[in-house]
Amino acid sequence: MADASTIEWTDATWNPVSGCTKITAGCDFCYAERFAERFRGVPGHPFEHGFDLTLKPDRLLQPFQWRRPRRIFVNSMSDLFHKEIPTAFIDRVFDTMEKASWHTYQVLTKRSSLLVRYLRHRYGTAKAPAHIWLGVSVEDAQNTVRLKHLKAAQASIKFVSFEPLLASVGPVDLRGIDWAIVGGESGPKARPMDEEWALEIRDQCLRDGVAFFFKQWGGVHSKAGGRLLKGREWSQYPKVPTRVQIEA
Repeated sequence: MADASTIEWTDATWNPVSGCTKITAGCDFCYAERFAERFRGVPGHPFEHGFDLTLKPDRLLQPFQWRRPRRIFVNSMSDLFHKEIPTAFIDRVFDTMEKASWHTYQVLTKRSSLLVRYLRHRYGTAKAPAHIWLGVSVEDAQNTVRLKHLKAAQASIKFVSFEPLLASVGPVDLRGIDWAIVGGESGPKARPMDEEWALEIRDQCLRDGVAFFFKQWGGVHSKAGGRLLKGREWSQYPKVPTRVQIEA
């Protein structure tokens, strides 16, 4: 668990699972894999096993240690809906999120069909609580099917991370989506993002009333290109009901 995250749209990260496997082009130069593999074989290090999928049951209750409300990115170093993660373990992650409800949780996946299936398993015909935001990553038009899955998901707050944005996503219907994040790839093999691809999504967010967050241009270093899109920062968040704040 890391407080004061450098990820622009969250406050902290919580990783009850680490490691993953690649499924589409957006995974090719994964920042999490690049970081984790640096420590493979280091005895006692949290990433001693590199980026191998690893459950971390000792971390399941970590959000209870923070009494001040935070936005928490869940599994920044993995994907909670990876097919090899047992449903019983995902249940325990959701148990924590539901009980430590003074936080806002941001859960992001590329395995969108499994997200839909899990929410149906957990909530039946009801929706996930509004403090648990559920989202999908979409890097190009080929993977906009994830957006269709998200629309069908029983989530109260739905978001899409267009990051790393590798190509135009084309016309998309964002009605029913609460938040969209756009960002370019970062790292030594970063693929460039065209301004028109980002503007295309921004304009569709404005059309459909979706909160828009421009995270970064990317580059060799994530902060290299800054956050300005057509001369301004876009840092909108979805509107959610105000909840009672619990101080540290």
